[in-house]
Amino acid sequence: MTESTTIEAPDVRLDATRVAIEDDATPLVRLIGRTLTVASDRGVPAGDLTAGLVGTVAIRSHDTPQAATVAFGAGVVEVTSGVFVEPDVTLVVDLHARFAPTQEPAGDADLAAQVLRALRPPLPHWREAAVRFWETTRDIAGIPDVLIVEATGPDGPERGRFGEGTSTYLVAGPADLLAGVLSGADDFLASLAAGLRVQGTLSQLSVMTAASWKVRFDV
Repeated sequence: MTESTTIEAPDVRLDATRVAIEDDATPLVRLIGRTLTVASDRGVPAGDLTAGLVGTVAIRSHDTPQAATVAFGAGVVEVTSGVFVEPDVTLVVDLHARFAPTQEPAGDADLAAQVLRALRPPLPHWREAAVRFWETTRDIAGIPDVLIVEATGPDGPERGRFGEGTSTYLVAGPADLLAGVLSGADDFLASLAAGLRVQGTLSQLSVMTAASWKVRFDV
């Protein structure tokens, strides 16, 4: 008699790419690590922009001495500061423009294209980004009770209110810019020059800057 065995499909999250950063990581290492964690889509292989990448990539800031090395392996990404090896690819990017390349990549063109795609994952909807921002930063001392977001998009103005209480802080601007700032893809202070508008006290501005760093650098 032949016995049959039923094998259940494995949990797809077991195949998730793991992103590791060094201890006492620099802001650039933290920024790259957080961005690639987002690109791995929290362990869903079908949406993992880092899946299958193999090689060593140097990432350099186009206007500062900041540099980092990213080693892609089988299911693991390791990010360290500086460049102390001969990389397969060198990318020179604008850190205030969502890792936009400022010159042609050097090295393996296919790997470069895939890594740039992973460094620039699709932004969430601004409202989703705002919810996550608020959940992540609520415990910061001095943060206002309520965050009000006013977004301008193709469907006209939209408004969101997050939190309850008396003290409020308003951020407003184009929907794409708000999604970038609230998700950590864009620098908060740099975005003020790009069309982001805020309304609040100077002390609240300081706290909101700290909150944006928490989201952007995962600290």
